[in-house]
Amino acid sequence: MPADAKTLVNPVKPTAESQAQAKKMYGYDCAVCHGENGNGKGDLAADIKPPLKDYTDPAALKDLSDGEIFYIIKNGKGQMTGEGDRLNTDGVWNMVILVRSFAKK
Repeated sequence: MPADAKTLVNPVKPTAESQAQAKKMYGYDCAVCHGENGNGKGDLAADIKPPLKDYTDPAALKDLSDGEIFYIIKNGKGQMTGEGDRLNTDGVWNMVILVRSFAKK
């Protein structure tokens, strides 16, 4: 991960529509591993090593900046493929907001 990823600040202000779109994309691309609510218990999670983080736990992302989460969603990490060009920049930032929201429920 590039060093400057840590310093990136999310420029997006979420709206109901943008978060609905992020949730839809999460359901298509992420939930199968990360779980519908981000708990890391999706259908394919058992086969992934190391185990996936439980994003419903506030401690799971406390050491990652929004920029680092953006980079991981965009480019992937470990066995996870990134969104690449499937999501535009604002779409990835909205996904960051969605992932962070899992710990607030």
